[in-house]
Amino acid sequence: MATTVRRTVLTLPAAPVGPPNPLPALRPLDEMHSVDERAKQHMPREMARQIGYEPLRTLLPVRVLDGYGRERTETDLDAIVIENERLRATVLPGLGGRIHSLHHKPTGRELLYRNPVFQPADFALNGAWYSGGIEWNIGATGHTTLSCAPLHAAVVPGPDGGEMVRLWEWERLRDLPFQVDLWLPDDSDFLHVGVRIRNPHERAAAVYWWSNIAVDEHDGTRVLAPADEAWHFGYERSLRRVTVPHHRGADRTYPLRSEYPADYFYEVPAEARKWIASLDAGGRGLVQTSTDVLSGRKLFLWGSGPGGRRWQQWLTEPGTGGYAEIQAGLARTQLEHVRLDGGGEFSWLESYGPLAADPAAVHGDDWGAARAEAEARLADALPRQAVDAAYAAWLPCADTEPGERISTGSGWGALEVLRAGHKLPGTPFDQSAIGEEQEPWRQLLKTGVFPEPRKVVPPGPSLVAPHWRDMLETAPADPLAEYHLGVAQWHAGDLAQAVRSWERGLRLAPSRWPLLRCLAVADQEGGNAARAAEHYAEAFDDLCQERRDDGESWTSAMAALGREAIGALLAVGRTAEARAVLDRLRPEVRQRGRFRLIDAQLLVAEGRTDEARAVFDEGFEVADLREGAEILDEVWSRISDEPLPEAYDYRMRPRS
Repeated sequence: MATTVRRTVLTLPAAPVGPPNPLPALRPLDEMHSVDERAKQHMPREMARQIGYEPLRTLLPVRVLDGYGRERTETDLDAIVIENERLRATVLPGLGGRIHSLHHKPTGRELLYRNPVFQPADFALNGAWYSGGIEWNIGATGHTTLSCAPLHAAVVPGPDGGEMVRLWEWERLRDLPFQVDLWLPDDSDFLHVGVRIRNPHERAAAVYWWSNIAVDEHDGTRVLAPADEAWHFGYERSLRRVTVPHHRGADRTYPLRSEYPADYFYEVPAEARKWIASLDAGGRGLVQTSTDVLSGRKLFLWGSGPGGRRWQQWLTEPGTGGYAEIQAGLARTQLEHVRLDGGGEFSWLESYGPLAADPAAVHGDDWGAARAEAEARLADALPRQAVDAAYAAWLPCADTEPGERISTGSGWGALEVLRAGHKLPGTPFDQSAIGEEQEPWRQLLKTGVFPEPRKVVPPGPSLVAPHWRDMLETAPADPLAEYHLGVAQWHAGDLAQAVRSWERGLRLAPSRWPLLRCLAVADQEGGNAARAAEHYAEAFDDLCQERRDDGESWTSAMAALGREAIGALLAVGRTAEARAVLDRLRPEVRQRGRFRLIDAQLLVAEGRTDEARAVFDEGFEVADLREGAEILDEVWSRISDEPLPEAYDYRMRPRS
């Protein structure tokens, strides 16, 4: 059969992503990936430089997604199917453009870990993320903020005269457009993926890209890559060079032979072919290869310990098998960001398909022979020069204008194109995509004035790039403009000026709580916990008085501000006031797992440990528990000397 592209609907048990948190993300979510400066002295110079290059201070202008729960209902998800005689790829354009499934027809094998549910969890840079398939991570260290966001998608003529699917969007952490082109040649066992990231600005930009591939994990699963060494990042939270495959007495290329979660960034020689494979006990599985620009390769494993197993259950449903991730990126490690000069671009081609190798060789004790067998079978199935030729054939098609539209992403790219007049052939950001969130900023661009809303609502998202900050500085100093200006100044590192902007806005603001909350965060960052608590208490009281209805936006604002206020008040011993904040939240908010945990923390602070124990005994689930968080263990240790119950054990490292 000739290759076809068609739309379909995928029905899965799914939990809604929920509304975005309306409070600007003035601080990044907790992030484990940091490196001691002394450790950099023992790294290759380029690696050390890129680890220190342009780390994020905040998630701005992106909003946090923490409004999801764990109640799943059968939900229809828009999907795109790319299919030929041998392979069928299913793509979810509304959820980050993820490849949900890659099915090899001749063998009847699913090549990916295909999650049977859609369950958001707190793993992305901005919160909501889900496991399974192949995801495209762009932006900064961590899972992309686009994990649960729609991308633009369309059908485009492919290199071989057939149809190709293009996904594209404007990545907002780095202000860069990117595209992912998917095509499947007739009778091919390999899906080709062309990726391009462009920098339309005059200034240089920091770029991050990792393609993350979830694969089924069994006792016999082995991950192979062309490397004898790797950079290990694990629960010790340090990055160090180790040997491959054996490290600390075990063969770590078998994911289940480690107890705790860990990253292994393989040291792939510059001249080596770039590939990584996950093969089962029979020597069969998936291989990913690429042109040399995508030089990094990595294994992420959950390990066999109770915490890793619990996290895997959390991300899907009971009875579902586990998974590991094999990954490919622009640098050696995910702690690095790569410089892209103004007007420049990065582009490469990836290929995904089945691999079958001699199981005795790939599972033998001779690591060099195991690698050589896998690489030889890859060369038979898809020679290195064939990948280079596919890239050369795709590149002229990268500028081809899309045809039939399949999905619509955000309006932020359209706003940036309107502002700067960027010419981006192949990835049109149509003005028709500008919506309610972008409209005030279009008015600022057009009139020089940031408009006041027609009705009292929580503030919309802030923009923080230098050109928007400049416009806000010359706009009339209305309270809402001062609020957004302060957010942009904070993001730029001008903390004192941000505080002055918020204080100016506060003098005339009819809506005081957004500005008070920003000042509270500034107080916390400045080490003034008492004043932060005071500002939070005043902000929450003002929000309670201003709230207009029980709609989604107001309820989300109450929950987000209430959670922060309680933490600030507890930190300075104002327990009764913290309890009063919890009591003012709506009953359905108080019943969420996050607020059941907060209730237990309050009970401990009030000396009512038996009642706090009863909260745990009754059972709750914190839907937005952060990857690596140890809060459940910490609260339990203040309640009981007994071991942490299995239902609450998400520890990713040994107890200290």
